[in-house]
Amino acid sequence: MDSFIIEYRDPLFGVIIFFTLIFTISFLTYSFSVYKERRARKDYRELLKRFEIGKLKEEDYVHLYKTYNLPFDSIILLASTFIHKGNYNKAISVYLALLEHVTDRVKKEELLELLGTTYFKGGFMQRAKEIFLKILKFSPRNTYALKYLLVVNEKLNDYKSAKDVIDCLDELGEKISKDKLFIETLIIINDPITSFEKKSNELLDILKNNPDVQRLIAKFYLTYNKEFFWENIKLFNTSKLIDLMWYLNFEDIDFEKVSEDSFLTELFNAKGYLNNIDHSDDFVFDILLALNNHEHKIPATIDFEFICSSCKHIHPMFEARCPNCQSILTFDVKHHLTKDLVERNQSLQ
Repeated sequence: MDSFIIEYRDPLFGVIIFFTLIFTISFLTYSFSVYKERRARKDYRELLKRFEIGKLKEEDYVHLYKTYNLPFDSIILLASTFIHKGNYNKAISVYLALLEHVTDRVKKEELLELLGTTYFKGGFMQRAKEIFLKILKFSPRNTYALKYLLVVNEKLNDYKSAKDVIDCLDELGEKISKDKLFIETLIIINDPITSFEKKSNELLDILKNNPDVQRLIAKFYLTYNKEFFWENIKLFNTSKLIDLMWYLNFEDIDFEKVSEDSFLTELFNAKGYLNNIDHSDDFVFDILLALNNHEHKIPATIDFEFICSSCKHIHPMFEARCPNCQSILTFDVKHHLTKDLVERNQSLQ
């Protein structure tokens, strides 16, 4: 018994017990952390698996952000895949879910910008307007929100509000001279009180100094005041209006004025409305002239595409503002030879 007590009180025995306890605690702690990490990895793989097959839910993004501390930028990148797929409603749901849990002001502002932009791309203009106005309440110098608010107001035909936004951007030193010109022209065109005659003269004053809006003015004249258009045809660069000219009805054309414009003369000869030249320096026109004089009528016509000089994207229809980069009045029209629509329809039957 005495020998046992002596052994128990031996300092070496106490050291052994101490290190044994440390080892046991360390082993249990390590085992628990390994278990927890494996479980977390399993949950994460399940989330990723659901994401790969397109079943990741809105709350899963919040779970990744809160539980696994996945970086905010990574979460946004994952959510943006829905936008690339055209699933705007899904992306909107994700942003709304994240907004409930993000407290950092900078991140919240970024989320609101993404939400407003997604509403815009999805065609929810009024909701987009509300979001951008919300951003501007606590960040009035946010030019990103202001520029999108400008475009949203254009889409909603709220030109007065658009002009107010332009004034704000002007005060912030942004280059918006084209936007201002565009909106002022639209305000005149869409004024419900001013007469067509007065509008025509006001637009003429703008046209003399600002050829960038000639297409807007030409479309107005051709719709409401064709005679006024032909009276002032020399103020227009008709080659930039080639598609508008090509689709004019025969009875809407003043051929006396056309004879004074070499480009229009070639165009309407290629169209078949005239037959007083046999050659054109324009390759497409020249081919159509030859086809028109061919023994057997070969159905061919001209098709058009519009290229943004800012982002170089090609679009099938003209728009004053590029849908891709939102640049204003940057479309250049290009024409090329194609089969006549009548023949194309017959070949599809």
